[in-house]
Amino acid sequence: MVSENTGFSDQDRYLRPEARDDGVTGAHILVVDDDVRLRRLLRRYLVENGFRVTAASSAAEARQALGFMLPDALVLDVTMPGEDGLQLTRALRERGLDIPILLLTARGEAEDRITGLEAGADDYLGKPFEPRELLLRLKAHLRRLTPPAPSENLRVVRLGVLEFDPARGLLAGEHGTVHLTGGEAALLAALSRRPNEVLSREEIAEELDMAEIGERAVDVQVTRLRRRIEPDPREPRYLHTIRGKGYVLKPGV
Repeated sequence: MVSENTGFSDQDRYLRPEARDDGVTGAHILVVDDDVRLRRLLRRYLVENGFRVTAASSAAEARQALGFMLPDALVLDVTMPGEDGLQLTRALRERGLDIPILLLTARGEAEDRITGLEAGADDYLGKPFEPRELLLRLKAHLRRLTPPAPSENLRVVRLGVLEFDPARGLLAGEHGTVHLTGGEAALLAALSRRPNEVLSREEIAEELDMAEIGERAVDVQVTRLRRRIEPDPREPRYLHTIRGKGYVLKPGV
């Protein structure tokens, strides 16, 4: 049975804490939701699972919190009064905030999820949801921020004046680090592991855990990534579309 009063399903509302040997618990999460009951439940559940949590009831409160601290990830309700979650997401991305942003909404249609990704979100979870799914998604995005063990196969990729280090997920340019969202970094890393090889949208969706959203979500991430790496995103030099097949990254100077 699904609860009508919160975003949690009834059966999982009071789940026991998960195991904490994954290397990402202890991260600081900013939860923003105008529903006081859901906000409290989310805070308690995440704290019980080893996270530090700051809670805000509106976009204005979230902006105040972000003025004095930088969380590791943001869980953000879409349908808040005043400045909504999509507007806040766009504003945060425009100012260069590159932490994972996970949107929560009662509108769970694929088109709404695409809109969230276009705004700059990394993930999208429809209400009601299982709290364990939120937990697993958060951990997945946080792991992407953790550099993997060095590997001889993960070499720096040159994209003109830019250099991407797949081992650390960092994109550097002439004037310093180029900020990537978690989704953008994950996409560039996936393509960098197989340079000059065409990857289908389905393969990329699996790599980015976007299979349930659909292939159009991949197109959205590609569009966003091109804005970061291409001199002219309308005429791609490095990240090419192969009609009917997918995408290919062609490094070069």
